[in-house]
Amino acid sequence: MALISEIADLLQQSKHAVVFTGAGMSTASGIPDYRSKTGLWRKKDPSKLASIEAMETNRDEFIQFYKERLQLYKSKSPNEGHYLLAKWEKEGKIQSIITQNIDGFHLLAGSKNVIELHGTLQTFHCHNCGQRFLNDVYLKNQYYCGCGGFIRPSITLFGELLSEDAFRDAELECEKADIMIVLGSSLTVRPANEIPFLAKRMGAVLVIVNQEQTDFDEWADFVFHNDIIQFLNELNNRLNR
Repeated sequence: MALISEIADLLQQSKHAVVFTGAGMSTASGIPDYRSKTGLWRKKDPSKLASIEAMETNRDEFIQFYKERLQLYKSKSPNEGHYLLAKWEKEGKIQSIITQNIDGFHLLAGSKNVIELHGTLQTFHCHNCGQRFLNDVYLKNQYYCGCGGFIRPSITLFGELLSEDAFRDAELECEKADIMIVLGSSLTVRPANEIPFLAKRMGAVLVIVNQEQTDFDEWADFVFHNDIIQFLNELNNRLNR
């Protein structure tokens, strides 16, 4: 595919390539996405299960929801795409990954410079004192810290602001980026969806790879409505020629 050859050339010439990933990055690992026609939020109301309000007023269902998510994540593993990105980082082809995902699979696959905008389900912490816990606490039916505070996933819940540190780090990556490749994000969740647009506005070439159309397609320099793993494999083949 000629367009993928162009992306490969841009990566080879790039001084600071950044990858931005969404839920579609992990569907090949067996993790459902959120907003496609079969996505999780088509079946469940996030405000009742995954929000700060749910944590405070609907705690039993909140615990059960994240216990099930944790069981799912522990039964899955990084896919070929995660490992390819880690390989490219090691080879100096990409410099960082900014992800909306909370599965932690980029780090598990070996990527080092990962900004987890929405936090990670790999760790939990006390909502009161901040003490950290291993992510199997819910599976051990441990929900409260020694201080009496509630133990929660270390993620950004609906109704909470993103980590200022994570968002600032992402903005700094946008300033340095000369190419940003978006993989598997619907680009509908604010303010995370501002990141690719910011990179584009600051001069980066913007590539969007997603099975469905996004509202940002018109702003992108390249758009692929392809399977992500297929796209990454084809791009990898051209990078290795």
